[in-house]
Amino acid sequence: MSSNAERPTPATVRRQRPSPLLITILIVAAIIGAFVLFSGFYADVLWFDQLGFVQVLQTRWLSMAVMFLIGFLGMAVPLALSVQIAFRSRPVYAQLNSQLDRYQELVEPLRQVGMWAAPVVLGLFAGIASATQWETAQLWLHRTPFGETDPQFGFDISFYVFELPLYQQIVGFALAVLFISGVATLATAYLYGAIRVTGREFRISRSARIQLAIIVALYMLALGVSIWLGQYAALAMTSQGFLATGAGYTEVNATIPGAQILAGIAGLVAIFFIITAVIGRWRIAIVGTALLIAASLVVGVAYPAIVQRFQVDPSARTLEEPFIQRNIDATRAAWGIDGMVESESDARTDAEPGALRADAETTANIRIIDPALVTDAFANLQEYRQYYGFAEQLDVDRYEVDGQTQDTVIAVRELDLSGLEEDSWYNRHIVYTHGYGVVAAYGNQRGPEGQPVFLQQGIPTEGALGDYQPRVYFGESTPDYSIVGGAEGSAPLELDYPRSAEEGSGNANTTFSEDGGPKLDSFINRLVYALKFQSEQIILSDAVTADSQILYDRDPRDRVAAVAPYLTLDSDPYPAVVDQRLVWIVDGMTTTSMYPYSSHRSIAQTIADVTNANPELTAGDIVNYMRNSVKAVVDAYDGSVTLYAWDPEDPILQAWMQIYPGTVQPMSAMSGELMSHVRYPADMFKLQRNVLGDYHVTNPATFFSGDDQWATPSDPTWSNAQVTAPPQPPYYLTMSVDGQDPAFTLYSTFIPRDGREVLYGYLSVNADAGSTPGQVSEDYGRLTLQSLPKEGSIPGPGQVQNNFDTDAEVSQVLNILQQGSTEVLNGNLLTLPVGGGLLYVQPVYLQSTGATSFPVLRKILVAFGDDIAFEDTLDEALDSLFGGDSGADAGDSGVDPVPTEPGQEGEQPAPETDLQTQLDAAIEQAGTALQERQAAYAENDLVAAAEADERLTTALAEAIRLSAQIEGEAAPEEAPAETPAPEETTAP
Repeated sequence: MSSNAERPTPATVRRQRPSPLLITILIVAAIIGAFVLFSGFYADVLWFDQLGFVQVLQTRWLSMAVMFLIGFLGMAVPLALSVQIAFRSRPVYAQLNSQLDRYQELVEPLRQVGMWAAPVVLGLFAGIASATQWETAQLWLHRTPFGETDPQFGFDISFYVFELPLYQQIVGFALAVLFISGVATLATAYLYGAIRVTGREFRISRSARIQLAIIVALYMLALGVSIWLGQYAALAMTSQGFLATGAGYTEVNATIPGAQILAGIAGLVAIFFIITAVIGRWRIAIVGTALLIAASLVVGVAYPAIVQRFQVDPSARTLEEPFIQRNIDATRAAWGIDGMVESESDARTDAEPGALRADAETTANIRIIDPALVTDAFANLQEYRQYYGFAEQLDVDRYEVDGQTQDTVIAVRELDLSGLEEDSWYNRHIVYTHGYGVVAAYGNQRGPEGQPVFLQQGIPTEGALGDYQPRVYFGESTPDYSIVGGAEGSAPLELDYPRSAEEGSGNANTTFSEDGGPKLDSFINRLVYALKFQSEQIILSDAVTADSQILYDRDPRDRVAAVAPYLTLDSDPYPAVVDQRLVWIVDGMTTTSMYPYSSHRSIAQTIADVTNANPELTAGDIVNYMRNSVKAVVDAYDGSVTLYAWDPEDPILQAWMQIYPGTVQPMSAMSGELMSHVRYPADMFKLQRNVLGDYHVTNPATFFSGDDQWATPSDPTWSNAQVTAPPQPPYYLTMSVDGQDPAFTLYSTFIPRDGREVLYGYLSVNADAGSTPGQVSEDYGRLTLQSLPKEGSIPGPGQVQNNFDTDAEVSQVLNILQQGSTEVLNGNLLTLPVGGGLLYVQPVYLQSTGATSFPVLRKILVAFGDDIAFEDTLDEALDSLFGGDSGADAGDSGVDPVPTEPGQEGEQPAPETDLQTQLDAAIEQAGTALQERQAAYAENDLVAAAEADERLTTALAEAIRLSAQIEGEAAPEEAPAETPAPEETTAP
């Protein structure tokens, strides 16, 4: 075969071109990829537009685009210019060595592409990095004065919060651009002969010298600006050798002046390099650079270390005192505790008759229902179907019932599809779309068998909260998406609630009737969401019509975070019935980490406790300033989000309101009923109490010595010995603090940080905003810190819990109650400032070990000083503790005071049966027999001991029988008239 036969002909070459089919496939793939990318953006636009916050999305995208363009051009243009100038000014007849010749041969075919591609690629990276800083740029553009100045430089705080971060970002970006441009220039000049190194000889062309010298001069100038800005940043940093945040003696007298000197030297070196570019001599530039390096070691490192070691350390307390005072003042102002009311309390520890008369209203509102333990009781008595559920941790709120403000434990009956038997796409996304109503119980009452006393209950919902929209499409437990509003003909598709026997068999259905999500009224919208949720059923199902809406991102915190991304949100949204609507209230905080001299805290670490073991860690977790600036309200039916400016004086909120104009409503738009359910955010309170562990001290000398540091007590009910007990959470209670009128209050206690379980402080905050439309009560947010006498040894929560557990009478009764198939559960240990001292109250629950049981409230433990009482009701316990005359009616009668069945308004519940009386008698007999047996053994009377042991066994068996019988009757007595058929309910 000839060689010509193997050579490709022009026709063969033409046949080797890509086929039209391949080109078509590539084009279609590109179109599909572009549409998938577009669909994500389009879905976001539909979601924000339906919610009425599309400008939030537009502002973010536009800001990111502008910042991307700035970053791209800021990197790509200087880099491209540097390479092009270096290449075009190369020596034309440069003598290169053979190695460089080979490099040029390799680079030359790709030179044109590389000289432009490299700047573009690096520009893309720089643009992406710059786009992430759009918030910093927007805050700079809309900066608002704080009206307060820092104690070192006299600048307004806004300089540190709004301006300094942007200046540092710009300088850091400039340094990166100049460094990369310098390296690229150096490489190009060397590759094309402008720089030659032969042995010990170094030659550089005039053009390369000028270009490199100018780049280095600009770099030195930017470095000097960076060093200069660093002195301001030191005011918001924790300095080495200074025990507080901010600039201490060494920083003010050595580090900051040293930074100013170094910045000046850097500027001088920049001038030296400009001179080098002009005269062509490098010696002066090299000497200047060496001077900068030497000065940075001497002035920037050695001198501050010498001052710290030989001047500050020997006299730290005296020299650091004014700077510690700066830190104390700034920290208290930044965390909002500078206006705290402080008082000394001579808390008594002896319980005297009538001591509670002055605190009758407080004791009447003592909450004996633990929201962390009654979830199972709510579920067994009010869940009704396996596809409903309640949160693990219930919420505490207050409502006006019969003219009296009543603390309540409240929960939303949300959808829980984990219990769905027929788990199909149709059921999960079309039929089961929402929960139904709230269940609320009196906080200070219990039923005849220890179950909660409900003031709102049942399906359909009835009770003291009146008529409201009960359907819960938006909540903390919802499907990833639901399609609502569509119907086959006139028949509703969505399950509304299970009908009771009186209403007939089957379920009541409904159709979502408001605007709650993007509409699926076009094929393009359906296709977009089919791609988003990867479900072809959205396109194919006949249940999806032109009237359908798709609901997603339904968690209240997620919705608020999307429309107000600048807020740090409280971890516990709570429900409230407001103006005949069920809503979720979410507290939003504005924060920064740049407040000068203020101490920093990690939000996630600080708010972690037994109720929130693993808080979400966010990017802005470390902060040193916080304000509860926004109250957000999310409607549980239509998902609408309303933001109210709760602290309109906050400069950070003012800046964001300019960035997103019209998105935050004034406080005057809040109704009186909404105001009555607003409360002080627990997460912010946890951070403030953590700060106060150190900063309750306002004397610099005492702060320096560290001999009066406080800590939050560990949760005394923690039972996992393998894990360190988390801090005790703060509790909401209606009570009187420091002689003030009773109000809804959030409180916590302090013990010394050395671990001794004695109380040193009692911190509370008024959490009652009042009920005047658009006007906050003047007492709301007032922090009160009561310092307790350290010599009094007032027992702390851990010591009180230990006293409860080791008390002979208490432990004897608890041991009896735990016999057989029951378990004792300690409820939350509350601390109340009443009777001239501190009263501890703890509900004690019993729970059968059976699979369908739930905790029931059986006993109340109370303590005042070292005195303990353990009775069936709170009234009895207080009377026992205070000598039979507590002077208060705690309101815990042990009998349900409201109708347990909806629809029977005038009918009172049946009185407590004789079973409880018999159980109490059996327990008393067992206790007596146990004492007699111990006495017989002590006297070595084995016959009497055997007889006592027989009586003890008989009494215990009777107590167990009666306890099981009581628990078996608890559920039927609490079940409302609307309870479905027995096979659908769960009995305890």
